[in-house]
Amino acid sequence: MKILITGGAGFIGSHLVDRLLGADNEVFVIDDLSTGDLRNVESHSGNCRFRLIIDTILNQKIMDQVISQCDSIFHLAAGVGVKLIMEKPVETLETNVLGTEVVLKIAHKYNKKVIIASTSEIYGKSVNEYNEPLFSEGAESIIGPTTKRRWAYACSKALDEFLALAYHEEKGLPVIIARLFNTVGPRQTGAYGMVIPNFVQRALAGEPIFVHGDGTQSRSFIHVSDTVNALIKLTEEGDAVGQIFNIGNPYEISIKELAHMVKTLSKSSSRIVFIPYENAYGPGFEDMQRRCPDITKLKSLIGFEPTYTLEDIIRNVIDYYKRCTIPLTSKNISFK
Repeated sequence: MKILITGGAGFIGSHLVDRLLGADNEVFVIDDLSTGDLRNVESHSGNCRFRLIIDTILNQKIMDQVISQCDSIFHLAAGVGVKLIMEKPVETLETNVLGTEVVLKIAHKYNKKVIIASTSEIYGKSVNEYNEPLFSEGAESIIGPTTKRRWAYACSKALDEFLALAYHEEKGLPVIIARLFNTVGPRQTGAYGMVIPNFVQRALAGEPIFVHGDGTQSRSFIHVSDTVNALIKLTEEGDAVGQIFNIGNPYEISIKELAHMVKTLSKSSSRIVFIPYENAYGPGFEDMQRRCPDITKLKSLIGFEPTYTLEDIIRNVIDYYKRCTIPLTSKNISFK
C-alpha cells in the first residue's frame, strides 16, 4: 500500500510511520514541522519506501500530487494542545479547518479513503444525564462561548467531523473518524500543555510539578502504541467507513493523583504546586472536569483492548526522557 500521513513527523504520526513501514508499506509524510520534529522520523531517512515533504497541507498543488499517488490517507495534521490554541488561535484554526477541507476535497477527486484524527475535546463540557464519566460517540456536546478561546479547538475539530461526514454522505467518500483521547508515549513533547510529559520532565529535573486548579479534574490516558493499533485496524474494516470511534482507555484518574504517581515512579523530590488556570493560560480560561471514553463500539468492531496500564505509560515516558537529549529545564516547559 501507498499511504499518506499528514502530520507524520509529529508524535502520533511518527509512530504510525514506524508501524506502516514495518509492514512493508510505502509511506508519504507531509509536515510543516510547526509542531512536528524531524528527529521523530530521521531513522527512516535512508528508506526508499519513505518520502518526507516539508510543506503545509494548505499547499493544494503538493497535496494533489501526493494524494493522487496514495491508496489511503491518515489525516493527523492539526494544531494540537490547549497551550497552542491559546497562543496561536489563527494558525490553529486555519490548519484544522482549511487543511481538512483541502484533504477531503482532493481525496474525493481521486476517491481515496481518509481516516480523520479527531479529538475528545469534541465533548466539551458535557456530562451525561447520569453524571457518569464515559462519553459515547453519540453523546451531546456542550461547548463554551466563542469569547473563550479555549473552545476554538473543539469547534474546529467538530467542523472537521461535519465536513468529513458530509463528504461521505453526499459524495460517497470513504471516511473514518477517530476521536482520540489523551494519547501518551515516547516523543511526545510537553511544549503544548500535554500533562504527562510536562509532569515527567519537571519531576526528573527536580522542578515543581504544576497542577492547574485544584487537581480534581480527571482524565484517561492511552499509550500511543495502542492508539496506532486501533487506527490501523479501523482502516482494514469496511464497516468502519462513515463511522465515528472513540480511541482511548476508560481508566480514569484525577490530575492531582496523576502528579503524585509521576513523582513516585520517577523517584523525584519535586514539590507539587497548585496554580490557578489563569496563571497558566490567562484570564477566563475554562476546563472540562472529566474526559473518559466509552470504547464499546471500538471493541465490538475490532476487538480493541488497551494493552498498557497507566503505570506502564508513565514508566515508558520516564525512560524516554531519561534517554532524551532535550535539556530537562523549565525553558522547555514553562508556564505563564
